[in-house]
Amino acid sequence: MSKPLIGILMGSDSDLSVMEEASKILENFGIEHEMIVTSAHRSPERTRKYVLSAPKRGIKILIAGAGSAAHLAGVVAAETTLPVIGVPIGSSELNGLDALLSTTQMPGGVSVAGMAIGKAGAKNAGVLAVQILALSNKSLHQKFLKYKKNLAKEVERKSRNLKSDHVAIS
Repeated sequence: MSKPLIGILMGSDSDLSVMEEASKILENFGIEHEMIVTSAHRSPERTRKYVLSAPKRGIKILIAGAGSAAHLAGVVAAETTLPVIGVPIGSSELNGLDALLSTTQMPGGVSVAGMAIGKAGAKNAGVLAVQILALSNKSLHQKFLKYKKNLAKEVERKSRNLKSDHVAIS
């Protein structure tokens, strides 16, 4: 087993059902990764130690998912020079809008790549991590090109399954 390249952090174990979507994408591409529960508010020292140790352990990208105030991605970004991808989770009365704003409204100079709320955002966080790694890995780049072609083929298949007489696109 090779060293993990991606670290997936979540503020609570209740976030696992969302953050697994990022993990599934990484598994599909054969990218080693690790997952950890750590909180910006409830375990700040644990979070800090994990983030500071990540580059030494070979981690290249961090994906952080959290709900409610969702400061996890911002706290992570404040402690590292690694790319940080934030996934807002809709776990509050505001259905994730608070998490979206907390994840994306970062002060200038402390960047977090903000994804959509929930499972689609976690999936896209995995996709973005693959794209970043593919910039310097030709084999991974080829796999990603195939992935994109398969997405297009899936749309075409779904369209054929409609059995519709509507206008066809040529």
